[in-house]
Amino acid sequence: MEEKKGLIIGMRALDEALESGKEIEKILFKAGLEGVQFRQLCDKLRTMGIPYQFVPVEKLNYLSKGNHQGVVAKISVIEYVSVEKIIDKALSGEGIPLVVLLDGVSDVRNFGAIARSAECSGAAGIILPAKGGAAINTDSIKSSAGALLRLPVARVTNLRIAIYLLKESGFMIAGADEKAEQSIYDVDFRKPCAVVMGSEDKGISDSVKTLLDQKGRIPLLGNIGSLNVSAAAAVILFEAVRQRGAEIQNK
Repeated sequence: MEEKKGLIIGMRALDEALESGKEIEKILFKAGLEGVQFRQLCDKLRTMGIPYQFVPVEKLNYLSKGNHQGVVAKISVIEYVSVEKIIDKALSGEGIPLVVLLDGVSDVRNFGAIARSAECSGAAGIILPAKGGAAINTDSIKSSAGALLRLPVARVTNLRIAIYLLKESGFMIAGADEKAEQSIYDVDFRKPCAVVMGSEDKGISDSVKTLLDQKGRIPLLGNIGSLNVSAAAAVILFEAVRQRGAEIQNK
């Protein structure tokens, strides 16, 4: 099988792509697929932290228009970087380091809008989980106004590990929580900071919330209980910019 239109079709082609270091966004397996080659491939994907899912064979037939051997993979349109590279970039750049973490944001338009706000607010990069998050595709790139092509992005198997690395490097971990006692405007962003944004429906997961150093609620005056996650991200990131104004001017 061969590669075409941003897809890798067939098990052997996928295995060769993995060995060559090609960036894979997502892998689709035919529901019910079995066999030794399939199990070996799954073991490799789990080790590498590359997400995959099972879909009806009709979807694979539609994508490949041919013999797909039960697997179709989507090639990433960007080259992911490591969390360490984002941390190094943040600490070596001008101004106070700022990083964004996404804990389950799944809508590509929200993802793109957050990336746009992150780039405009001077963030050094975005860190997201390998599973459960929005894909970087033409829609998310368009929504980001191209920010996703300029802003480093790291994809990790476990967001908690990324947070531990950030903490070890001196970052304060902050997040929005509508049940927090203090306002987001009372959170001190005048230090190296990683801002965590949660999923559209559940917010920040409990396992990640326990690692937050500071959390705050966004004051709301209307009757609707919450902001869209991309709007909330913009509010928080530019509150960080506001607080850091004097420091930025003094650089």
